[in-house]
Parts: sequence; structure tokens; C-alpha cells
Amino acid sequence: MKKDQHSHGLWEKSAPPAPVAGRLVGQANADVAIIGGGYTGCSAALHLAEAGRVPIVLEARQIGFGGSGRNVGLVNAGLWVMPNDLAATLGDAYGERLLSQLSEGPDLVFGLIDRYGMECEAVRTGTLHCAVGRKGFGDIAERARQWKQRLAPVELLDAGGAARLVGSSAYSGALLDRRAGTIQPLAYARGLADHAMRQGARLFTDSPALAFEDMGGAWRVRTPEGCVVAPWIIIASDAYSTGPCRDLAREQVMLPYFNLATRPLGAALRASILPERQGAWDTNRILSSFRFDASGRLVFGSVGALGGTGGRVHAKWGQRALARIFPGLGDVRFEHGWYGQIGMTDDAVPRLHSPGRNMISISGFNGRGIAPGTSFGRDLARLVMGEIAVEDLSLPLTTSRAAPFRTAKSAFYELGAGLAHFAGSRFRTAT
Repeated sequence: MKKDQHSHGLWEKSAPPAPVAGRLVGQANADVAIIGGGYTGCSAALHLAEAGRVPIVLEARQIGFGGSGRNVGLVNAGLWVMPNDLAATLGDAYGERLLSQLSEGPDLVFGLIDRYGMECEAVRTGTLHCAVGRKGFGDIAERARQWKQRLAPVELLDAGGAARLVGSSAYSGALLDRRAGTIQPLAYARGLADHAMRQGARLFTDSPALAFEDMGGAWRVRTPEGCVVAPWIIIASDAYSTGPCRDLAREQVMLPYFNLATRPLGAALRASILPERQGAWDTNRILSSFRFDASGRLVFGSVGALGGTGGRVHAKWGQRALARIFPGLGDVRFEHGWYGQIGMTDDAVPRLHSPGRNMISISGFNGRGIAPGTSFGRDLARLVMGEIAVEDLSLPLTTSRAAPFRTAKSAFYELGAGLAHFAGSRFRTAT
């Protein structure tokens, strides 16, 4: 995207074309101005348009340019936070409400995909959280216990069960979550945008919001070549926020994450690795994720950036790590590599803000944006239509606060991942 092979990689190569959208020129009127063309913004636009409203989406670059077009494509039913910890952080009322919304999030995603026939390689056979060692197994066992208390369809697998579904004996167990699945993430973002436009939403790309002006009864959102006048603003730009929305990015520490895709594997290897096609990730402190795409490529990811020397370091490590997990792969070669930034809040919980009258924002999905972003997009649409009140949402309103030592922490994560993978690419026993 934008001629950068490291921005969207395989997803750009294999996604259906984006819906045709151009720059905003001149003034346009709308019921809602939506800032950001990712999952949240496009979901809000689709749900508003379905209800007969006229939303306008302003995307600074292209649809899915941010995390929505770069991620692994795991449609999860929760956050990184343990369920009980989430309830403790938010209080029982908000915590349990958010857990219910997260649990139902994949239903919404796959329901929209089915309803509109979106071509995004959707596979709903669950996900596998793979345990590394005794501590990792203890972590997933506790997570399973807490989700089962809430009647979630999760299953704790021992080492043998994990080996059967992963195709590797590298793990001490796994947590199978049948609510979840995988998608081609950029294709899904484009699908949401396409069908929002078909329902009557208007969408403009290369049209960053430069300023917000409160006109009393409406807002004027200025772009380089025009403006949108609307009574409501939804801000859905998250970690890639700039301009008048930049405070949303400032309250998050940036964690780089890359993906590497192999060539399409042969039939025998495809049958032996992830035979039921779950997406997977592990409990390592510097985690790894892996899944197949529709063409049989194994997509392998971890923390780190591919710019400069990072590309060679992380690719070398990825070859060793995959060979350790799946010895039958032999000499691993990667066809594609890309990366983006995950915005991390200090407690790994999203943030809901209202920076002005009739203005609402959601941000900080902490790398779990597909289902929550889709779900909160729907709910913010309901809010601006008056179907629900802000108190009915699954997060309390908070005030944006800049993350302390944000730049230093972000640099530390990138440097630490690079050093760990540099060591891991040289020593066979490292992961």
C-alpha cells in the first residue's frame, strides 16, 4: 500500500480491490462524521447506513491502512487481560458487560461476513493459545477456568491434545476457543467499507481530519481540500491517530509487530500443520503467532519491526523458530514480510472518551481490534442514533492522558525484540 512492501505485504497482494473512493473536495453534510477507515469506523458507517442515516468516513490514507490491514487476522473473543482481572479493573458492572460483548464479538464479525458475502477467507474453527512450559500451561489453565465460569465454549488441551491440533510437540498444552476464528484482515476492512458504501455511506480517502470546529448545532471537520458538517463525530483512528485526534495515540505505547508468510506449502505439510485450521499464538513473553492463509501459506508473526536491519534479523529468527516448532518444514523461505504498530494502554483495556459535545472516541484495542472494533463501531452507531445512552456502553468514559515515557518504552520494545530475535537466530535452543 502506497508502494511500501513492508506495510501490508501478503494481505495487500491477496485482498479484493478496495472500493473506489477519492479525496473530499468542498463541503459535504452528514449525520455523522467518522474519523478513521478501519474496523471501528467502517462498522459504525455500515450500521448507521443500514438504519438509513448518512455517515461520512474520513480516512487519512487508505481503507485498512492502520492496524486493520496489517494484523495477523485472529478473530478473538477476549482481550489479553484475564477475565477476572478485567472485572477488577472496570468494576463488576462494566467488566462483566464488556466480557459479554467480547464473547459475542466473533458472532458479529462472522455474521456480517455471511450476511454480505464478504470475500475475506473466513474460517471459524477456533483459535489455540499455546502454552510454553509449566508456567504457560498454568496461565492458560487459569484463563480456561475463568472463561468456563462464564459458560464460554473453551477447552483446555494437554500436551497430546495440543500436538494433535497444532501438529507440533513444542507445547505443553493449549486453550481451544471455539468462539473464534481467522480472516484475511485487510479484505475484511475493505468488505466493511464496500458494503457501508452500498448501503449509502460516503467514504473519502487521503482526506485527513485537520481540525474540528464547534458551530453550536453541528461540527465542522476540516480536511486539506474540504470539510464535513455533521452534528456528531465518531473518532475511530486509534493508534494511527494524528492531527486533532493525536491524543488517542499519545496515551498508548507502540509495540511493533511483524508477519512473515512462507510459500504455499505442499499438501502433506498442510495436512500435518494446524489440520483444523485454527489460528494460534503462544505464551512466550515475546510471543509468536501462526496460521494459514487460503492458499496454504504459513503466516508467522512476532514482536518487532522490519525496517533497516530488523528485516534480516527477524526473518532469520523466524526461519529457526518455525523449524523448531515444525521440523518437517525443512528449509523455510518467506515470500512476504510486513509490519505495523499495536497501541498498548497501561492496563491493556480500551479507552472510551468524549472530548467534546456530541463527540465520542474508542481506542486502545491492544492488538485485539477485529471483533471489539467491529462491535464498538456498532455500539457507537447506536449511541449517536439515540438507541442507547453512553452509560449503556461497556466502558466508562475516561479522560485521555499521555502515557508516561511513551517514546522510551516504544523504543525499548522494538530494541528488546530485535536483540532477543538476534540471539534466537544464532542459537538453536532460543525461541
